Amino acid sequence: MSDELPAERIRVLLADDQALLRSAFRVLVNSEPDMTVVGEAADGAEAVELARRHVPDVVLMDIRMPGTDGFAATRTICSDPALAEVRVVMLTTFEVDEYVVQSLRAGASGFLGKGAEPEELLSAIRVVRAGEALLSPTATKGLIAKFLAQGGPEPSPSAGGRLDVLTGREREVLVQVAGGLSNDEIGERLTVSPLTVKTHVNRAMAKLGARDRAQLVVIAYESGLVRPRAD
Repeated sequence: MSDELPAERIRVLLADDQALLRSAFRVLVNSEPDMTVVGEAADGAEAVELARRHVPDVVLMDIRMPGTDGFAATRTICSDPALAEVRVVMLTTFEVDEYVVQSLRAGASGFLGKGAEPEELLSAIRVVRAGEALLSPTATKGLIAKFLAQGGPEPSPSAGGRLDVLTGREREVLVQVAGGLSNDEIGERLTVSPLTVKTHVNRAMAKLGARDRAQLVVIAYESGLVRPRAD
């Protein structure tokens, strides 16, 4: 496969232990004029190796794979400074709550069930490439909030102190991001333009060292800035 690809194409790495699924994903992705598959991995260790070799824009990562699973591979990729621009979408047959949380904690930008429609998968690739967070319809923000809160210790003063670098407005925007609102929706709620919201979001990500909006959601809950509702 040639490394000389049009700059506008989204470079995708496939990681799944089922060859048939990889083949289906490859055909789907390569059918789009703005995407191309740059590599295929059958397990997590190979996914990490190929990510370092090709530096893709997006990795479609299966969770259950032999040897190094998708969570471990995602943690390795997302913690590597050389792969700071790589985004990971976790794919699984079993769309269970704990998987959503573990995916976010590992650094993934999105989570999608393998039963998703082809258009959903293609949209997911474009969404995370643009720096947005992606969650499939059944992985609701309320569910994520609940399990993030239950999956670790109570927020500590030091965790909350992490947000001291934010301005008051950036904190306001972070609360809305954690609620799953888009820039347009946040702009309406705070009576500012979507562009202004985007600026605040980008500044918050830079100050907190977050890769994308998905990581801002994790930080908002783990710091105690936002708490899940009892329902």
